[in-house]
Amino acid sequence: MPEVLQEALTALKHNRRRSALTMLGMAWGIATVVLLLAYGNGFSRAVETVFASFGVKTMILVPGRSSMQAGGEKAGTRVRFTLDDIDVLTTNLPQITRITPETSKQCNVQFDTRTYNVIVNGDYPNVSDIRILKLAQGRFFNPDDLVARARVALLSSDIKDKLFSGRNAIGERVRIDGVSFEVIGTLEPKMQQGNDNVNDVVYVPYTAMGNLTDIHYVGSFMFNYEDDDFLGLEQDVRDVLAIQHRFNPADRRAVLIFNLQDQVHQFRVIALGLRVLLAFIGTLTLGIGGVGLMNIMLVSVTQRTREIGMLKALGCPRETIFRQFLAEALAISFAGGIFGVVLAYAVSLSVGRLTLYSAMAKHAEGGDIRLLIDPLTLVIATLILTMVGLLSGMLPAMRASRLDPIEALHYE
Repeated sequence: MPEVLQEALTALKHNRRRSALTMLGMAWGIATVVLLLAYGNGFSRAVETVFASFGVKTMILVPGRSSMQAGGEKAGTRVRFTLDDIDVLTTNLPQITRITPETSKQCNVQFDTRTYNVIVNGDYPNVSDIRILKLAQGRFFNPDDLVARARVALLSSDIKDKLFSGRNAIGERVRIDGVSFEVIGTLEPKMQQGNDNVNDVVYVPYTAMGNLTDIHYVGSFMFNYEDDDFLGLEQDVRDVLAIQHRFNPADRRAVLIFNLQDQVHQFRVIALGLRVLLAFIGTLTLGIGGVGLMNIMLVSVTQRTREIGMLKALGCPRETIFRQFLAEALAISFAGGIFGVVLAYAVSLSVGRLTLYSAMAKHAEGGDIRLLIDPLTLVIATLILTMVGLLSGMLPAMRASRLDPIEALHYE
């Protein structure tokens, strides 16, 4: 086989300009394949980053009203959560890893002469892990703060800037609906789309929220889970709460469940479809280069007809001639492929970040697309290149191997 490859390289050197142009066509095709696959990878990564910033395996439970009669309760009965439901859920559903109650209220938050109306959330300390809250300064409130009903507060980035205008907020006291709270931490900005106010929120311990509103009934529950069967877990949640609150487990209006994993699954399907489509388009583009390679190889067969006839007259097997021309086609393909991969890397590095989610949301640069050329991309591109090279070289190689030696020797 090395002898066949050496003969193929020698043949290519005799027609360097033609070989170089053909390689350029293959390089352009493989660079297109790699870049399109890299774009698909970047799109998938951007979508994952967007959802990861809000917590992927997260469910939010909001009490509603029953729409079916069950357990002696008439339809339209209001469901009201209490802290006892936390024990019920965690006892019956071991898939739940973290859970927090959450009660929210629109409050006036004041520092010095500045006052803003924002949402204040009362939560357990593990809300930082559930909501993926990243600390900019200070600390999160902890279980001791929860037990002591400590009036401490975490400020999201926008409300911190509005109240303190770049000043250090840690240790200062703000008034929330007239009640004094100490600022113990500030948060880094989160991705914020449209009128979403995720960066205009104040977080306080759930027990301290009792200074601002009634917390006997919980506004909602939020929890993380480790089960991949999120649809089955969703029904399990309804079954458990249906017994506790006496509503029909099939009643979807009694408890509203928002499952981020459901949206993640849908976007993953879309991203996979996009990657397959881009790979198909790249293959068609590379196929154009393959057609050019096939034409060049057919011209080469025609020009070397007498040479082929001489080889056959000297007893050279058809298989050897077939392998030689096929090796030439593959040599051009892989030489062009190497150059194309280098070109793709150069383009991906020079392009940098392509605007996607940051055009729709603030602090969303992590949701933009970067051209990611990973090992799997190179493997797929190599397989496509090999397939195109084989198909492009097969016809000329078969034609060369089937030439009649007598007619070939008389060819002018």
